[in-house]
Amino acid sequence: MINYLYEFEPFLKQLADESAKVIKPYFRTQVSIEEKSDLSPVTIADKKAEEVLRNLIKKEFPEHGIIGEEFGTENSEAEYVWILDPIDGTKSFICGALSFGTLIALLHNNKPVLGVINHPILDEFLIGDNQQTFLNNKKVSVRNSSKLEEAVLLVTDHLNAEKYLNKEKFNSLINKVKMYRNWGDCYGYYLLSTGFADIMIDPIMSVWDKMALIPIVKGAGGIITDCNGNEPESGTNILAASRQLHQLVLENLSVDF
Repeated sequence: MINYLYEFEPFLKQLADESAKVIKPYFRTQVSIEEKSDLSPVTIADKKAEEVLRNLIKKEFPEHGIIGEEFGTENSEAEYVWILDPIDGTKSFICGALSFGTLIALLHNNKPVLGVINHPILDEFLIGDNQQTFLNNKKVSVRNSSKLEEAVLLVTDHLNAEKYLNKEKFNSLINKVKMYRNWGDCYGYYLLSTGFADIMIDPIMSVWDKMALIPIVKGAGGIITDCNGNEPESGTNILAASRQLHQLVLENLSVDF
C-alpha cells in the first residue's frame, strides 16, 4: 500500500509555501478585482498563485494531471491528478478577512488521497490522508459531539443555503443547534477538523472546492458526504460533521433538490 503522506507531504508543503509567498503581498492591498463568467470575483493573487502551483507540479511530476479553478484542466485522465483552488474564499481575501486559504488535493485513480488547507496569513498547514490529519505536524481530530443542541453549525453563505436547500428544514436545523455562524469556505472545514466546530454545510460546490476537504475531514475522524448522504466526490454539495452528528443532520435536513 502506498503511503501517500510519506511520499508527497514534503512536496505539498513546498506548494503551500511557494503559493503563500505569492498571495501574502497582495493581502489587504487595493488589488484589482475581475468578474468571472459565473459572476464570482478573481484577483491577480488567485491567478499568480495557481500559475506557481502548476509550474511546480509540471516540473516535479510532468506526467501528472492538473485541474485548477483559474486555468482549467490538463491531462485529467492521468493516474495522478492535482486539484487546485489557489484562494478558496476570494471574497474573504478581498475584504481583508483571515479565513481564506489555498486548497490542494491529490487524486490517485480518481480518488482523493491527500488534501491540504493552507492558511497563508495564519501560517497554518492542515493536511489529511483519509486516515490521519495534521495541523503543523500535530495530529488533530473532530470533537465527539453527539447532541444537536450542543453543536456549532457553520455554512459559507446563508443566502446559498436558503437558495439550494429546503429553507424551512434548514431554518429548523439552525434553531436546534447551540450556535450558527457563517465562518465558511475552507476555514469552516478547518474548524471542524481541528475540533472547534461540529457541522459544516455547503449547498453548492465545485470540484476544486471539495476534493481537498475529503481526506482532511476523514483523516480527522469526521464524516463527509453530499447533503443526501452519498459519496462526496460526485455530489454538488457537502455535509461534513462529527461521526455522531452526521446522521442526525441528514435526518433533520432532508434536502430537496
